[in-house]
Amino acid sequence: MLKYVLKRIALMIVTLFIIMTLLFVLIRLIPNQVQAIQGGFDQAVRDMRTAWGYNQPVMIQYGIFLKNVFGSWNWGFCTTVGTYLQPVTEYLAEKLPATVYINVLSLLISLPAGIIFGITAAVYKNKWQDHIIQLFIMIFISVPAFVYAFLLQYFVGYRLNWAPLIMKGGTDYFSWSMFHSAIMPVLALSFGPIAGSMRLIRAELTETLTGEYMLFARAKGLTRRQATIRHAFRNSMIPLMPSFLADFISVLSGSLIIEQIFAVPGIGKTWLLSMMNKDYSVFMACNMFYVFLGLAAGIIFDLSYGFIDPRIRMGGGKTNEF
Repeated sequence: MLKYVLKRIALMIVTLFIIMTLLFVLIRLIPNQVQAIQGGFDQAVRDMRTAWGYNQPVMIQYGIFLKNVFGSWNWGFCTTVGTYLQPVTEYLAEKLPATVYINVLSLLISLPAGIIFGITAAVYKNKWQDHIIQLFIMIFISVPAFVYAFLLQYFVGYRLNWAPLIMKGGTDYFSWSMFHSAIMPVLALSFGPIAGSMRLIRAELTETLTGEYMLFARAKGLTRRQATIRHAFRNSMIPLMPSFLADFISVLSGSLIIEQIFAVPGIGKTWLLSMMNKDYSVFMACNMFYVFLGLAAGIIFDLSYGFIDPRIRMGGGKTNEF
């Protein structure tokens, strides 16, 4: 197991380095890496361009970039987004809490709701409860999240005036005013994961409930609820765990469209603004942040199978014989 984990980490580092190299070269090929100020560059920008080797060949620039990133964790400075010449790491650290805030709230809603309704649909298969839940699954999966966002803004925010149209700024995340302003983006982020969890749990649990070991469990005297919770639900979690871990990883990733619609000052909106305003230092840092999350998630997904079912062995090792 340890050998497999170390191998995956090594492959992740190599992949991360390749993507970083390609991304850096492509960004440097785009003209106007630092936005001109009133037709020219001020002294601070000139000093920064000199320090980062903007007037040198691309490979020398890349060497300076690697030295700054891995030597002092310096990803550059903001030029067109955030405070002028603010360090990129400091700027992104200010934006990450808002993304985590709305995604954690969304996760606290979507995961329990998806599990409860998915189990209900599986237990009451082909009954009216199942038909209603499947109708909601079809609607929530078919309609994009930004449609929910616009509907929530119009009906809940504008017509009924139950919540602010955009999220409040600031850092008082434990206040009622902040929670109240985040209700609509949280709901818009929750509908899709709820539907996805319900569909997966219903499919897996329906198949598990028809297994022979479930009949044996009932024959031992367990009630239907006890057999479902103790045996069927746990076994059905093995193929579902990667989906749940994806929801946890998305706590950091954010949502480009939802954050833009509700003016959430998070990572997703920052990535979009950095691309539109040609702030390539911020754009580079955001992309590498997303790449790292995606690669790390792949390792966590694979390892999760072994934690849920100890009989599963990673890396092609020997398995227990029955």
